[in-house]
Amino acid sequence: MGLEKEKSETSVIMGEDEFSRSIDPFLAKKEKVLSSGSDRDPRQINEHLKVGFDDVIGEPSTTHSFDKVWIGSHAVFELVKYVFYRLLTTLLAIPMSFVAGILFAILSCLHIWIAMPLVQSCMMALPSVRTVWRSLMDTFVAPLFHSMGRCLSAISIKTTSN
Repeated sequence: MGLEKEKSETSVIMGEDEFSRSIDPFLAKKEKVLSSGSDRDPRQINEHLKVGFDDVIGEPSTTHSFDKVWIGSHAVFELVKYVFYRLLTTLLAIPMSFVAGILFAILSCLHIWIAMPLVQSCMMALPSVRTVWRSLMDTFVAPLFHSMGRCLSAISIKTTSN
């Protein structure tokens, strides 16, 4: 009934091919479980940011590093990407949301209260402006170009080669 001092050995036997196929990121699986309720990118505007280890690093069939190095570098890549994204969003998400909110509020205000009233005013004034513009062209510009055309129509140019 005392403390047992014997050590028991346990081991898991897994082939290298089987292990490298199941190297899916550990952290990504946890995140899928946590955020499976809502889609944070329903319009797929950041589809191009779905970058994985295989999209960045690839070894051709003629050149391979050691399997342990490949597995370790894959794990480090996923871990660093996960941790730094979380760190950067923790530091920048709220200030950038604040700046983006101000920017879009200013743009919306300018569009609603300045740009659209100007466009609508121009659209209302264009028929009368078009009438005035056409009468000015018919009164001053058309006779000038008509007389210039008559004067210059008498000119004929002949080219001869020596």
